[in-house]
Amino acid sequence: MTTRQRNVLGSVTGGWALSLILPVLFSACVGFRPGEERLRQHALLLAHKFIIVDTHIDVPYRLKMHPEDISSSTRQGEFDYPRAVEGGLNAPFFSIYVPADLEQSGAKELADSLIDMVDSVVAAHPGKFALARTPEDVRSQFRSGVLSVCLGMENGAPIHGVLANVRYFYDRGIRYITLAHAKDNHISDSSYDTTRTWHGLSPFGKELVAEMNRVGIMVDVSHISDDAFYQVMQLSRAPVIASHSSCRAFTPGFERNMSDDMIRLLASKGGVIMINFGSSFLTEDYQR
Repeated sequence: MTTRQRNVLGSVTGGWALSLILPVLFSACVGFRPGEERLRQHALLLAHKFIIVDTHIDVPYRLKMHPEDISSSTRQGEFDYPRAVEGGLNAPFFSIYVPADLEQSGAKELADSLIDMVDSVVAAHPGKFALARTPEDVRSQFRSGVLSVCLGMENGAPIHGVLANVRYFYDRGIRYITLAHAKDNHISDSSYDTTRTWHGLSPFGKELVAEMNRVGIMVDVSHISDDAFYQVMQLSRAPVIASHSSCRAFTPGFERNMSDDMIRLLASKGGVIMINFGSSFLTEDYQR
């Protein structure tokens, strides 16, 4: 999982077509000098006027490890309802994160338990949260002043090599899947793993991309190797997202980020990259 990020989801497919409407990155508007207060206030005005989507928030696994009531202000983590409302966040994608060491067993069970947890939180606070499974859900909930809770799965291990699980998790609310995480899995090589088990996608991973396109789950290329990325771009018939990546031009040698060529290719096929604002993703100096 990553540290703090603020992501904005643009026009993508698989049933999700949310408008990219954040002219000013309000989350950077902290620590302004007094002379810039007017700009800060304008940024906040825009943040509350338009729909803001964050495609990767590490809430469910955080709550599993450190239970808290996110409907109120919390001591830990970087998300809770009061802060989301204050900042103008409307549609967070809660990450159903599954550690890489569950690849062989337990991945699906953990994913189900985390989804159950999210369902319980939403059910307990109907005036604050509502599950969102379509763009229209997000729009209508925005109009009614309710925070839309969307779901993405970080690490495709819960698929367990069974294509039918794509539809299963779609029905449970998952709308994107990050194919791999910290290690190569049965779907794809990871940018963090030097083993390069498949030299990109596995044979099953190639089938999985097609099935995700068919069912309507977005393919997320954050965390996967460069070879896997280019194979996804060749195979996917729908636009692809990078749910929480940044620009490799600023962090040379950090494969977890995307090169300019990769970003251009992603954009040319209708996809979007959501920038991760964790310090190690933004500057090479921080990695030293």
